[in-house]
Amino acid sequence: MRRITADERRARLGVRHGLASAARAPDPVGAARAVVALHATDPASVFLSARARMQAPTAQAIEHALYVERSVVRILGMRRTVFVVPADLVEVVHAACTQALVPAQRRRLVDQLENAGVAADGAAWLRDAEEAAVLALAGRGEATAAELSADVPALREQIAVAQDKPYAARQGVSSRVLFLLAAQGRIVRGRPLGSWTSTLYRWSPLATWLPGPFPELPVEVAGAELVRRWLRAFGPGTFADLKWWTGWTVGLLKRVLAEVAPVEVQLDDAVGLVLPGDEGPAAAPAPWVALLPALDPTVMGWFERTWFLGTHRTALFDTNGNAGPTVWWGGRAVGGWAQRKNGEIVHRLLEDVGAEAEAAVAAEGARLQAWLGAVRFVPRFRTPLERGLTA
Repeated sequence: MRRITADERRARLGVRHGLASAARAPDPVGAARAVVALHATDPASVFLSARARMQAPTAQAIEHALYVERSVVRILGMRRTVFVVPADLVEVVHAACTQALVPAQRRRLVDQLENAGVAADGAAWLRDAEEAAVLALAGRGEATAAELSADVPALREQIAVAQDKPYAARQGVSSRVLFLLAAQGRIVRGRPLGSWTSTLYRWSPLATWLPGPFPELPVEVAGAELVRRWLRAFGPGTFADLKWWTGWTVGLLKRVLAEVAPVEVQLDDAVGLVLPGDEGPAAAPAPWVALLPALDPTVMGWFERTWFLGTHRTALFDTNGNAGPTVWWGGRAVGGWAQRKNGEIVHRLLEDVGAEAEAAVAAEGARLQAWLGAVRFVPRFRTPLERGLTA
């Protein structure tokens, strides 16, 4: 079994994730493909993650890819999380991850509808509401949840959520119905209202957004393609890394890995997996610096992160495991950064990285500040270091 050291893993990361200067992508599709998909829970992170991996990034080019070319698409994917994926991967993610979410989410909403007294037969009510929403959306072409709720009275119904929690509330069902329609591959999130940092999306029928319906891919076939892409970008990784990243059961992952037949390699403290033929040594790129946003796919790509994160987890992650903005030098997360209310990009290094690295980080912060211009954003999930920098 060949041994792959942490240094070699960090060298692979810089090149394969498009973060080393010589490895950056020409367009947003290449930036997304380098890490399989861009994490999209926080809309600003999509643009900042793409920027960090592009040769000549502009917000306009990223918007064009998302909403005009539609060469990258925002969909629900791994771990019930929203990602921006290359268009040719949409059907794979849908078959491997998304469609499996529908039965449990549907049962949950049906129970909530019946418990709230919205309908005695929650399943029938939900089917009618879904069809009415799809019909209304087809008539408009695109619409926000509020606009669809104006057209479909059922979407204005409310249910009680988190009744045993301090944040108990009543919530409209529109977001849950639209979630289910998106998980079924019937509708898709389009251009948001406002700037690229907005979370208020317009919805469109998927049939008008992408050509043709999804093919009926067996879950193991789609899963094998998804795992191959992950191993190409993130390998070597462990079984635990893959299980966490995909959100699959142990049984499904074992079946998929039997199809992929990865090669085992020895890591510093575990057995890793790589694609057949990918066991060879990796040359280290020239020193590189990156300021990656919250929930960046590189930071969130593995379950076990000590080999690039060191002892910095407490400062750079929140208590639920969400990564904040991170400073990278040569394949290691060495600090964090934030944007203050006046637009200033500030950072804090958590270890001594030397004068060359400190100068490179400061220069990259200045470039990012100029790139953002008048745009302001706050990460959706805030971490101790990011909060401290903006206090």
